[in-house]
Amino acid sequence: METAENPSAQVAPAPSDPLFPILLALFAASGAAALIYEIVWLQLLQLVIGSSAVSLAVLLGTWMGGMCLGSVLFARVVSAKQNALRVYALLEAGTAVCGILVLFGLPLIEKFYLAGISSGLPNTILRGVACAICLLPPTLLMGATLPAISRWVSATPGAAVWWGYLYGANIGGGVVGCFAAGFYLLRVRDMAFASYVAAALNLAVAGVSMAIRGGEKPAPAVSAEAAPTGLGSVYFAIGVSGRAAR
Repeated sequence: METAENPSAQVAPAPSDPLFPILLALFAASGAAALIYEIVWLQLLQLVIGSSAVSLAVLLGTWMGGMCLGSVLFARVVSAKQNALRVYALLEAGTAVCGILVLFGLPLIEKFYLAGISSGLPNTILRGVACAICLLPPTLLMGATLPAISRWVSATPGAAVWWGYLYGANIGGGVVGCFAAGFYLLRVRDMAFASYVAAALNLAVAGVSMAIRGGEKPAPAVSAEAAPTGLGSVYFAIGVSGRAAR
């Protein structure tokens, strides 16, 4: 007797690849490191530039703009022939290096800032430039990590499920990073120690990614004909949603 086919039965509840739990842990650690950096850098900017609504707005704008730009540029700069997990490892290692450079580079920005104009609109512009110099390179690298992992996942059955879990793990790691930075790393230790912890997380993620990259699945080539069309309204809706959330 024929039975009706259940469409939902064809969708796996979770990825079965043995690397999936490892990637979840990696992305959670990456999210924790990113939010530790953000909180530490906010504290550094408050000490170097001064605490104000303008400073916070420029900080968040540069942070989110760098993440967006890194995500957009990844597909245009990094060839699909590159090993995606190796690229992800390099991005994490580069973020660690930039995190340490920001820690020691901000005092140099302070000297430039104090030597410049001390009030008015030029002061605000100078703050924006200082934030961009400090935050743009690492946030570009952070923004490229999700596309790098997505490129690896694109060749995996049930890719949509992977993306949801990975993004959720990244957000969960960010929550842990916020609590760790706010209630321990900065409260009990100091900004240098917190930066070292975040950099160590990045380097650990990079090392594990390099170790497992041999099992990478090649990402399938997507032709222009196969690419979905009419996504302009979707991008616009997501952009408006992100603007409202921030």
